[in-house]
Amino acid sequence: MLCGAGASPSIRQCVVCTAFPAEFAKFNHVNMHHGYTNVLGLGDSSTWKMPLLNRYVYMLLGPLLVPLLTPLVALEHLRKEELKTALRALGFICLGLYSQYWLFMNVSGFKSPASALACMLLARSLLAHPYLHVNIFQHIGLPMFSPDKKPRRIHMMTLGVLNLPRQPVLDWAFGHSLISCHVEHHLFPWLSDHMCLKVKPVVSKFLHDKRLPYNEDSYLARFQLFLSRYEEFMVHVPPITELVGLQ
Repeated sequence: MLCGAGASPSIRQCVVCTAFPAEFAKFNHVNMHHGYTNVLGLGDSSTWKMPLLNRYVYMLLGPLLVPLLTPLVALEHLRKEELKTALRALGFICLGLYSQYWLFMNVSGFKSPASALACMLLARSLLAHPYLHVNIFQHIGLPMFSPDKKPRRIHMMTLGVLNLPRQPVLDWAFGHSLISCHVEHHLFPWLSDHMCLKVKPVVSKFLHDKRLPYNEDSYLARFQLFLSRYEEFMVHVPPITELVGLQ
C-alpha cells in the first residue's frame, strides 16, 4: 500500500504495519521513483540490488531477509532524521511489532516467545518473494536514462515500466496499480486501483496508436529472464538508452 501523502493517520498506519518510516517511503517512491523512473542514480530501483548475492540466493532466498532487514534499514534512516520524527516513527514501529507478538501470545495461544516470533517471521515472509520480484521485474532490465538527458515524461513512463498479468493473490495483496496496471499507475499516480483497471484499455490503445511501447510480460518469463541475465541487470551498471529521434 502506498502511504498517504499528508494524512497523519495513514502515515501512522503505514509505519505500524510495515515497520518502515512512511515519510522516507513516500519520498523514495513518490518523489524519486515516480519523478525519475529508470533515471540512473535517482529513480532506477537500484535500492533493490544486492550485488554480493548470487542469482539463486537473491531470487530464492533473499526475499526471506526482507522482514528482518526492513526494521534495520529503518533504524539507519532514522539516524538522519530530527529527534522528534525519529522517536515518533520508532514508537510506531515498536507498537506494530509488539502488537503482532501480543496477538500471537494472547489470542492465538502460542506457548513460547520463540514460537510466536517464528510465526511472526513466517507471516511477514509469506509475500516477500513476489514483493521483491515485483519491485525489480517491472523496471530493471528496461531502458535506463541518464540524469542530464532524461526523455520526456511519456517516453520515460512507457519505456521504463512493465505490466505483469492479473493474478488473484497478487491483485489482492498488492493491488492492480503494482501488478497489472503499473504503466497506468506511473502515468496517472493519483488514480485508485479501480480506476487504473478502468483506464487500462484506453491507455493501451492510445499508446499503440501513437506507436509507443506498452510493456507486458508474464511473471514466469521475467523470473527466467532475471535468472539468465542476473549479472547484467543486478550487478553491473546498465547502459544508458539513447532515444534517437525522440528527444
